[in-house]
Amino acid sequence: MKIPFSKYQGTGNDFIIIDNRKLNWIPTKEEIAFLCDRHFGIGADGLMLMTEEEGYDFQMTYYNSDGRESTMCGNGGRCMIIFARSAGLIGSDARFLATDGEHSGKVIQAGSGDLVSLKMKDVTVDEVGEDYLFLNTGSPHYVVFKDDVEMLDVISEARKIRFNDRFRQEGTNVDFVEVRDAGLFVRSYERGVEDETLSCGTGVTASVLARAVKSPGEKKSTEVQTRGGKLSVSFHQEGQSFTDIWLTGPATFVYQGEVDI
Repeated sequence: MKIPFSKYQGTGNDFIIIDNRKLNWIPTKEEIAFLCDRHFGIGADGLMLMTEEEGYDFQMTYYNSDGRESTMCGNGGRCMIIFARSAGLIGSDARFLATDGEHSGKVIQAGSGDLVSLKMKDVTVDEVGEDYLFLNTGSPHYVVFKDDVEMLDVISEARKIRFNDRFRQEGTNVDFVEVRDAGLFVRSYERGVEDETLSCGTGVTASVLARAVKSPGEKKSTEVQTRGGKLSVSFHQEGQSFTDIWLTGPATFVYQGEVDI
């Protein structure tokens, strides 16, 4: 079976996107893992299917590179908006359904290096530990503030958390955050990829909200540097609850092709 696909990336977080509205392809875990394999397949952090959903522009289904269906992906959602525009489904505004519910988004700069804002789910931070915060921004994130994050052995340190007794079964993403004068520097380890990614949209969002809980006087829009590029998050805060959360950053088309499955 020949399947057309497109490759997109958002600050280095890369995805295979397939328009499944007419294909009606039901992928297996093994097929998704093969397509995401960087040596034998196309190569990506995850794969997304676009399908029809009544009352919405489209539905987004996200799979991690291990082949398992996963939760919300912030960078993936922004890339999906650009893909939907290229397919003629939307203009500059989108309204779509993901595993964590309804999302809206808008293309705020079109052309080379599209800039996209994605509205995230409302968040309440329920767990604030001495040296961490745990919250769900569409996907679960364990956020740790550290100095000199650039030199940190992220994979080793993150796996101590990801595979401990609490998270071994369901997993969690782990974000290491350094506070800098220009904003935050964030490195993220993603479950399902089981590796550090160049950027994680829900992780950047979680990091900004965690910082706002720790420092309630923080400005309401925060610039974040990841290894793959810059993102920003704006929000409305009431104590440890957040609404009107928007993740903004580039979403870039890489190439398209056809693959045999």
